[in-house]
Formats: sequence, C-alpha cells, structure tokens
Amino acid sequence: MYTHVAVHRSHIMADESQPNGTDVVDNVSVEVAELALEQKEEPATPKTPEPSTAANGTAPKPVSCAAFKEQFKAFSKFGDTKSDGKHLTLSQSDKWMKQAKVIDKKITTTDTGIHFKKLKSMKLTIDDYNKFLEDLAKTKKVELEEIKSKMANCGAPGVHNATLGKAADTVARLTDTSKYTGSHKQRFDETGKGKGIAGRKDMVDKSGYVSGYGHKNTYDKTH
Repeated sequence: MYTHVAVHRSHIMADESQPNGTDVVDNVSVEVAELALEQKEEPATPKTPEPSTAANGTAPKPVSCAAFKEQFKAFSKFGDTKSDGKHLTLSQSDKWMKQAKVIDKKITTTDTGIHFKKLKSMKLTIDDYNKFLEDLAKTKKVELEEIKSKMANCGAPGVHNATLGKAADTVARLTDTSKYTGSHKQRFDETGKGKGIAGRKDMVDKSGYVSGYGHKNTYDKTH
C-alpha cells in the first residue's frame, strides 16, 4: 500500500501583544489527501503439467497395468502352446515390440538382445521384464511410459494395422489381364473373364468354313 499525504500549513507568528510572549499558531489550514493504492496479488494458478509426447508429437495413451499384463500373458503364449503365460522369451519380446512399433531405427533387436541377456535368463517374469524395459529406456533415452503404452495398445499377437503395401501392388499388377501378352492374352476376353477350355486349346472348327474366313454366317443376311 502506498500512501501519499499532502499537507499545507500557513503559520502566523505570535502576536507580540500576547501576554505570555509565546508563539501562537493561527489560521492553520491543513489539507490532507490520502490515496490508498492497494494491489491485491491473486495467487498464481498452478499450471497443469502437460503429458509427455511420443516421438511423432502425439500424447501416448495412458498405460493400464492390467492391459500390459494381459499383453505380456498373450505374447508369452504366442508360438508356444505349452507356455503358462508367466514367462517371456527374447524372441516373443521382439515380436511384441515390432508389432507395437517400439523396435525402429532408434531401438533395434541388437539393443533388446543386449539388455535382455543382462538379466541372465532365457525367460523373464513380468517383474524382470519391467526391469528390462526400464534399463532399455534409460540407455536409449526413451520415455518408459511411451514404450509401455505402445505395447499395451498394439492389439492381440499377430494382429497388425493392415495397409496396402508392395505385396498388394504386386498382386494387383500380376492379376491385371489387360497387361497380358501372347498366348496368355488369348485365355481371357475383353472384360477379363476367362474363356475356359477355349482359351487353352485350339478347338476344331466344324462349321464348314475355311479357317480364317471373315464373312462367316453373313450369307442369309445379304440374300
């Protein structure tokens, strides 16, 4: 608070006729102007921490411990019908990480192999596997929550987000009958439908016309 006071006083010296000979103040005019400027500081609103973002700039989905454990159990049985769902091998781990797109240019199968073998076991329990992921994330400087989020939300084992790739383009090119040449072209009509046996064998013409005659079946139309 700031206070400004303006005071104006006019002093008149004591009249010499006063018996006591002391100074008497007369006609004192005091103007006091007080301005109070109060600035109330509002408490700063705490900022909500922004969620960490993945490498592509999008926030990772929240990691559900239950979902992650279910994925661990599912992938521990992937390709191993005798598995009890409590232990995961390096091969199964790599398949899981590839499907979740955790293994990429930054994290490779060489990295996963090195960190997996640090635990000195061919198969890891869920607790040891979490230690493996923590060590891997720390070494490669990747957010652990980002890795686990991808792995918890990548779908059932063997299920990929199917997209048309090179294989689909190749199949489409090989089945396009309009691009066939030679004897293969003779096996299909203009619409791409197969001619059957007529497209595979030279059928004997029993109509009586000479082979290659161009005016077949036109006699009755002109006479």
